[in-house]
Amino acid sequence: MAFVRANGGVVHYADEGPRAAKPIVFINSLGTDFRIWDEVAKPLAQDSRIVRYDKRGHGLSELRAGAASIADFAADLSALLDRLHVRAATIVGLSIGGMIAQELHRLRPDLVSSLVLCDTGHRIGGPEFWAGRIKTVETGGIESIADGVMQRWFTKNYHDNSADALAGWRAMLTRTPQAGYLTACGAIRDADLTESAKAIRAPTLCIVGDQDGSTPVELVRELSGLIPASRFEIIAGAGHIPCVEKPDILRGLIEAHLKDVSP
Repeated sequence: MAFVRANGGVVHYADEGPRAAKPIVFINSLGTDFRIWDEVAKPLAQDSRIVRYDKRGHGLSELRAGAASIADFAADLSALLDRLHVRAATIVGLSIGGMIAQELHRLRPDLVSSLVLCDTGHRIGGPEFWAGRIKTVETGGIESIADGVMQRWFTKNYHDNSADALAGWRAMLTRTPQAGYLTACGAIRDADLTESAKAIRAPTLCIVGDQDGSTPVELVRELSGLIPASRFEIIAGAGHIPCVEKPDILRGLIEAHLKDVSP
């Protein structure tokens, strides 16, 4: 395990693969840690430098006191990449991770050579939805929403045929620090990245599972339409977490994107 202080807080991260190779940075979703990328990232580490990390208040990363914006989450990543001497990386973000990736491009375009935005949007949900989610978690804990979240994250096929793995991912969600989860919910609630999405000039691949119950196909298609240099792909048979349900397909799309954007 590796830890570093970045932007005022301790960040848990993994830095794998050849240091001189093209860097790829993975950002996880709400209520998960960087292990969700295992099946996608590890094979890529043969030829690429792979950086994964737990965003603030998730996994083993520290949560600082007070509210945080998507810009704060992006500043955490910016500071981490500076500490690791990473520049011009392909940034792969899932859900809130995709929002952080978009904001990183706005704040530090020098760190971003291209984007892969998975199951995300320029806005996710509305204020009423997030107010309800925050109140429910404050009252009953993450356990009180876990079954509903699993329904939105994973397809019926995954529920029917991968019960043991599903129990593990459910445990990851419920063991997320409640304060960290709520801080991230507040950041998503307050984020509207519409105008900054229109200003993205890095080559961008937008991907969504065809059965995503959290960021539906049309939301991700709308995001792709805002970004001038964007391509849009749908993964059949996947929900909100295609890096778990369809890692080989997602990895193939990332590899094709890397070939397209290579000099």
